[in-house]
Amino acid sequence: AHAAPPAASGEPAAWLVEHAKRLTQQRDALRARTQAAPAASAGAAHAPQDAAPATSPDWMRDVAREAERRAPAAARTTDAAAAKAADRARLSADTAAAVADAVKSGVERIVNDTVMHELGALRGMMEAQFDNLMWHDRQRRSPVHGALSKHLFAAGFSAQLVRMLVDHLPAGDGAQTFDAALEWAQSVLAANLPVLGSEDALMERGGVFALMGPTGVGKTTTTAKLAARCVMRFGASKVALLTTDSYRIGGHEQLRIFGKILGVPVHAVKDAGDLSLALSELRNKHIVLIDTIGMSQRDRAVSDQIAMLHGASTPVQRLLLLNATSHGDTLNEVVQAYRSAGDRADLAGPDLAGCILTKLDEATHLGGALDTVIRYKLPVHYVSTGQKVPENLYVATTRFLLKSAFCVPRDGSPFVPQDDDMPLLLSALTARAAADLHEVRFG
Repeated sequence: AHAAPPAASGEPAAWLVEHAKRLTQQRDALRARTQAAPAASAGAAHAPQDAAPATSPDWMRDVAREAERRAPAAARTTDAAAAKAADRARLSADTAAAVADAVKSGVERIVNDTVMHELGALRGMMEAQFDNLMWHDRQRRSPVHGALSKHLFAAGFSAQLVRMLVDHLPAGDGAQTFDAALEWAQSVLAANLPVLGSEDALMERGGVFALMGPTGVGKTTTTAKLAARCVMRFGASKVALLTTDSYRIGGHEQLRIFGKILGVPVHAVKDAGDLSLALSELRNKHIVLIDTIGMSQRDRAVSDQIAMLHGASTPVQRLLLLNATSHGDTLNEVVQAYRSAGDRADLAGPDLAGCILTKLDEATHLGGALDTVIRYKLPVHYVSTGQKVPENLYVATTRFLLKSAFCVPRDGSPFVPQDDDMPLLLSALTARAAADLHEVRFG
């Protein structure tokens, strides 16, 4: 009997596989020799039978077949692993290239930004030095230019307007002294300063006027002052007051007290429908004054208020109140907010009819306010100089406004520029456009 085969395992040993292959090869070789050998011609009967080919045990044949079956699978596994390794290598190369490109782009961007920043700083330094040289050269050749610039800055006018005035200063005998140069500058400002001059035409024309502006600018008090002037001129029966101030506590009551003193009826309206109904009932009045709610120029409700006034059945003339104590930038923003209709079709209507300057008694200079009205060609109807009703309201005149702008000495003020400050103030205006002041007349 043959020896028992070894116990089967999940994976044949390598030496066993090789041994099975050798036995199979020996069997095949022996079978081939047996078939090729010639049969013996004599003594065939007594000759022994051909030896039977040696046979291999069954377990050896099974091991050989299993080895042959596993060989292609192992090859496929090896090929797949090699393909995956190649893909990983290719992806790693692509990733490395992308990272390299990103790093290169980032470095180039940083270098470009750094270079541009350095060039900008160098340009600023060169411009400052150049403006400083120009300023001192102008001071040496014409000290009047420097003195006039300082005086206009001290009055509160914008650097843009100051530079325009100084650059157009005549070179003749009329501007050889500071007094002559200041007189010329005041004449230019007077020619470009729009004022009402006389209220006769306004009063005789009559109509509906709405006083608008930011909070605390003095709308209610100014409305009472205007109502008092109208009552003294036309009588209480020809004047009416409306208020849209339904948010401020006591807003109605303050105007009602003024109306009771003047003998003028006061009506409260909430929306465009109430306004149209009230104006229809008051159509026999010569002048109707509307005290609107005060709100910041940055409040989106400003456009709603303008839309309500434009939607009234009777045309409403809007007067904007400007606080003379505010900075020029603030006044510029206020005018832009209250005069433009923006992109809303329902705000299409007449522009501001004019403005009223308030708190002149509290303002240290009027340059910012005058600069704003010149910039927007906004007629100044009245000026307010206090809380008294109706005394502290006057018709605006060019002479009064310019005198108020230049009358207060400010030599000791820390906000008045000195000689060393002038190049810095003017350096930023070298390339600045003068689009807002292109219509200023110099003669």
